[in-house]
Amino acid sequence: MGLNRRSVLRGASLMAGFAALPFELRQAMAQDASARPFSYEALIARAQAAAGEAYKPAYQPRPDVVQQLDYEAWGKILFKTDRAPFSGQPGVQEPAGYPLEFFHLGQYFTKRVKMNLVLDGKSVEVPYDPNLFDMPADSPARQLPPDSGFAGFRFQEWHTSEDWRHQDWIAFLGASYFRAIGAAGQYGLSARGIVVNAALADKPEEFPDFTEFYIEEQSDPEAPVTVCALLDGPSVTGAYRFRIRRGLDRTKGIVMEIESQIFLRQDIERLGLMPMTSMFWYSEYGRDRMRDWRPEVHDSDGLEIWTGTGERLWRPLNNPTTIKVSSFLDENPHGFGLLQRDRNFDHYQDGVFYDRRPCLWIEPLEPLGRGSVQLLEIPTEDEIHDNIGAFWVPEGKAAKGNSYRLHYKLHWLNTEPYPAENIAQTVATRMGYGGEPGKTRPENQYRIAVEFDRPSVMTQIPYGVFPKVNVTTSAGRIIRTLAEPVPNGNVWRALFDVEITPDLFTELRLFLELDGKPLTETWTYQFSRDLEVFNE
Repeated sequence: MGLNRRSVLRGASLMAGFAALPFELRQAMAQDASARPFSYEALIARAQAAAGEAYKPAYQPRPDVVQQLDYEAWGKILFKTDRAPFSGQPGVQEPAGYPLEFFHLGQYFTKRVKMNLVLDGKSVEVPYDPNLFDMPADSPARQLPPDSGFAGFRFQEWHTSEDWRHQDWIAFLGASYFRAIGAAGQYGLSARGIVVNAALADKPEEFPDFTEFYIEEQSDPEAPVTVCALLDGPSVTGAYRFRIRRGLDRTKGIVMEIESQIFLRQDIERLGLMPMTSMFWYSEYGRDRMRDWRPEVHDSDGLEIWTGTGERLWRPLNNPTTIKVSSFLDENPHGFGLLQRDRNFDHYQDGVFYDRRPCLWIEPLEPLGRGSVQLLEIPTEDEIHDNIGAFWVPEGKAAKGNSYRLHYKLHWLNTEPYPAENIAQTVATRMGYGGEPGKTRPENQYRIAVEFDRPSVMTQIPYGVFPKVNVTTSAGRIIRTLAEPVPNGNVWRALFDVEITPDLFTELRLFLELDGKPLTETWTYQFSRDLEVFNE
């Protein structure tokens, strides 16, 4: 191609050189003078040192130009798949693996994120080059300077897959957000590196950024892909190592093993670790029937917690009228996650496939100690906004100078990875006004029905025997309870009426038991009269 190898390697546009080189990327990096040693331990040291220095905001090139790249204009800027590192295309990219593509800056992703490739313990930065992208001739992006950088990245399917150019499976994009498809091949909820001061009345939430990524060579589709990241924000720094397992069997979902070291620059009032974020508009409850035609709209329908004592909790999600935070105190929980249990397409009737959205389960690999799983619920009037958050808040003050070491897994699956086989799960929550049909409905009484299913458990209930409804309320009083089988299936329904005045809210807990032993997980719910389902 008329290029001198050594001059290309030392040129300003290293990535363009990679695309032109007919030999291995490994050889190119071995001869590149800018390649430097890399290790996760060194990244931790950098994060720790940065925590003792003043925060420097991330570089935002030409804001006047980037703001012109709205959703439509940004969507027209596509990475050229024939320039993807690890694509294994003959004479272009070696070695082969999961092809790597980069996202362009845009109106919603304005900060430069540095991308580095890692081979044999050495890293080299991939410089921004507009020729890496297909973009319209009149795109404002053509006005950006050479040091603009990228917004994020994604991996495509294994390089030998016929659809790898059109099918990605994981993406890191925006602040510290990242997401993966589940076993059904659909994106849904997201994870985050950290949460800082979410839902506080006296200060805004802080959104730290992954400012640098280090993406390692892959050579085995069944082995994990390793990605390291540097986190930076006004109050916090951190180093992360992701070992992400995809595999060629796409029905197995995606599992990430994550290690992180976090250092606090400033005091933090609410420090959320291992966070995830999702969307819940309405389910079989909470729907304003004239607002939307679909029966249900949500990426997740509940929070499950496997407590340190072994109890399984299920908390259906709410779309509240005001911001609410629920706290579940615990010590060394086995795991928690935001799940999409309802897999029935007829319950959604939508071509965006809410029935295929992944569940996300967090499995601590080292004890977390004392703290709380906190659930954040924010009002929304549309499905385009993530309004649900869940994260771990460690006990004690998150003070300047503190550090936190985490080691955990994220499971992106169709269900939680470790279901309890000996108890039934919640499959629906329904609510309405209390009292009896044909009679005057009592004021301030509300009927709640909770349905449970697991054939291996519920089919063992002897004919004519009815489980006990064990239900408690933190406010008001329980009026009546009833357990009944739902016709044409294995589902049992627990019903009760709760009486509560409009100015109160209550924490409800319920499970079915037989002969003094639980048959079901513990359903828990924060109920108040201002729920949208009761708004006139």
